[in-house]
Amino acid sequence: MRNSIAIPITESSQAGEARRTALALVDRLGFNEAERGKVGIVVTEVANNLLRHAQGGVILLRAIEQATALGIEILSLDTGPGMLDVDECLQDGFSTGGTSGNGLGAMRRLSGFFEIYSRVGKGTALLAHLWSAPADPSPKETLEIGVVCLPVLSEEVSGDAWAIQDHPQRSLLLVADGLGHGPAAASASSAAVRVFQEHHPRSPHAIIEMAHGALRTTRGAALAIAEIDFEQQVVRFAGVGNIAASISSLTEHHNLVSYNGTVGHELRKIQEFSYPWYPNGLLIMHSDGLGTQWKLDRYPGLSQKHPSLIAGVLYQDFHRERDDVTVLVAKGRGV
Repeated sequence: MRNSIAIPITESSQAGEARRTALALVDRLGFNEAERGKVGIVVTEVANNLLRHAQGGVILLRAIEQATALGIEILSLDTGPGMLDVDECLQDGFSTGGTSGNGLGAMRRLSGFFEIYSRVGKGTALLAHLWSAPADPSPKETLEIGVVCLPVLSEEVSGDAWAIQDHPQRSLLLVADGLGHGPAAASASSAAVRVFQEHHPRSPHAIIEMAHGALRTTRGAALAIAEIDFEQQVVRFAGVGNIAASISSLTEHHNLVSYNGTVGHELRKIQEFSYPWYPNGLLIMHSDGLGTQWKLDRYPGLSQKHPSLIAGVLYQDFHRERDDVTVLVAKGRGV
């Protein structure tokens, strides 16, 4: 799966770097000149907003897909002053920085999808999706997914990995964290993903059991797999090592149970647990690069936003700088 690219925005030259990185990405995705131009404008406006209003932040870029359409996700995160009234800020002509006030409105018009989550005094998360071709207005994917997956600052590749198999009756999601950092850790987590992709019709328990044999020649990995059975409205979950997971609804919250161990090396026990899945359910899985002290109810309205905004806000507030990090958020479409 495609992981995130992070560009810190603390001074003006980095706005150009973000634009060049985004354009290089959409070139590889086959965007035509007109769509490339839209991406360049949106990324430039996002970066300039961070410089003007937040005195810095970060832009995360990620390739996304929907059916046959390829696209780019632009996620902007900051801990600046936030917005008192997001709807007012989106109106053309509104400005707090002495500009013409057309930036956010232009970004929304140029994007296939655009959403903002902001808290006064705490910061803003801004999400935009742009596509190489018109995206299906009624996507066939059962789940809406948001992911932040980044390496520790000292490495170019992440030792974490994630994957999903999304089907109408049953979807499986995986998060793996290779032991340590860098290429060797990435090799372990990639091996776990390969086993997952090859054997996804099996149960989470069976896939982890098969991964244990396949990862013996690697460093090993922490690994968790969640299976959402939409017909029976149940989640079956199995985890080994420090992959945290939870299910939330408007009224319920469940932390999912993993056992200690390392897949590929020391595996004392695999056990599959079952939990209820709700029509308004939200599944969050993350590696130990994210602290576990977060509580979604401290973020009013965030659970109703796109999963990428949820993943981004949690990453911004709770990631550990000395570790790779993956935050995977899934919810049913239409929730």
